[in-house]
Amino acid sequence: MVLVCFGATAQNIDDVLRYSTEDLLGTPRFQAMGGAFGALGGDLSALNINPAGVAVFNNSMFGITGANFNRDNEATYFNSVTTIDNSFWDINQLGGVFVFRNNDNSDWKKLALAFNYDMVQSFDNDVIVRGNSPVGIDNYFLTAAQGVPFGSILIQDGEFIEDAYLDIGSSLGFLDQQAFLGYYGGVIDPVDFNDDNNTAYVSNAQYSSVSQDYYLRTSGFNSKFSLAMGSQYKENLYLGASLNFHTVVYDQYKEFSERGYDVASPVQFVNFDNFLRTEGTGFSFSLGAIAKLNENIRVGGSYQSPTWYRLTDDTSQRINSDLADSDIGFIDFNIINLFERYTIKTPAKLTGSVALVFGKDGLISFDYDYQDMAQAELRPTSDPSFASENQFIASELGGVSTYRIGGEYRIDRVSLRGGYRFQESPFTDGGINSGGIGELTAYSGGIGYNFGASRLDLAFSRTEQDVNQQLFSFGLTNAATVNQVNTNVTLGYTINF
Repeated sequence: MVLVCFGATAQNIDDVLRYSTEDLLGTPRFQAMGGAFGALGGDLSALNINPAGVAVFNNSMFGITGANFNRDNEATYFNSVTTIDNSFWDINQLGGVFVFRNNDNSDWKKLALAFNYDMVQSFDNDVIVRGNSPVGIDNYFLTAAQGVPFGSILIQDGEFIEDAYLDIGSSLGFLDQQAFLGYYGGVIDPVDFNDDNNTAYVSNAQYSSVSQDYYLRTSGFNSKFSLAMGSQYKENLYLGASLNFHTVVYDQYKEFSERGYDVASPVQFVNFDNFLRTEGTGFSFSLGAIAKLNENIRVGGSYQSPTWYRLTDDTSQRINSDLADSDIGFIDFNIINLFERYTIKTPAKLTGSVALVFGKDGLISFDYDYQDMAQAELRPTSDPSFASENQFIASELGGVSTYRIGGEYRIDRVSLRGGYRFQESPFTDGGINSGGIGELTAYSGGIGYNFGASRLDLAFSRTEQDVNQQLFSFGLTNAATVNQVNTNVTLGYTINF
């Protein structure tokens, strides 16, 4: 059963951060050198940094990349530590470039056209949080219910419980719907059952601390398909532009259980599960230039526009407790709230780059990115909940600087590569203290072999970042500190034409 809801589903700062961040995936050469390609080009994934890089190609080529992704998550929650890891395979890059040389005496030496698919972010991940907390799930439902008239969340005569759940979400909104779940799930009660205008609620849970188990599984991807065009002017200038088309598929499954109440507590256990699915598309464009200052020094600059995502959410929930209504099981993942389409605008990004090229022996390259996360927005801004959240985003988030350095050393047909990346927290206070995202550090390395007409490349990369994973967005806002270590092994094949 599906019902369209005409209110915001509680999209918040987490959604903005999720789609504003691009991971460093792509070709093995790109990954191995830390993505420091803004002044280099000549690599399909470098189009994500500077589209002028398409004009650096000397011949037409095609490339494909596959990768093994491994996630290790260690969650610390009230002095309890839980670890989990998983791995998966995927094709994360596919593309080609066509180079057309100008044989007359024009200053424009060549035209290059490229297409490239990159998985710029994989959402596949698992987190387990376990521990004893002084704050229980009843606080989530109490926070949602305070101020909600009791009569508005009661099942009407002849109405099925699942219909009432959907109708309340559609007509009254998300918080009223959560109050409904809390009441019929047996977690909270009104102070006065006989007053339909009652707006105060009490908990059925008694405890000094409770045992909580929280499992978060996410899956999906954010992919980018780029169409790029570039040209070389005389011997020292490369110009380029690209149109970028994003596809987003994101699934989030939260499984929560709570036990360990006092013996006298009316409720003795609560299970509360949530599922979110987001689908949509996005668009951005990029402009860039690369200049050879001399035989050894290259500089580059690029502008990546904001990305405008058009997204649709659907949610489903289920709850159970020993005090729940006997029909509560009819509200499950088959009862779906479908919400109106909304927009997330991610901030623009500026990149400056410099590279030292030592002939055919090798190179060293450095990139600097800047992105002002305070400029991110949920739209339409006329929605009061979006307007409020945008104010919160502007106060919590700030400028993000990213530094990338990479090098390559060639021995005959063999290329040895290494890279390093550092990215600041998007939060003004460093992230971890505010329930957000900390700094990211990454190390990478790789090797390539040039067969002449083709090339085989292998890369290894490791990123580490601390994230504060809040259990819920309000009420029960306890956060586990999750140390995320991601390691990727990437293999790619390139053939020249």
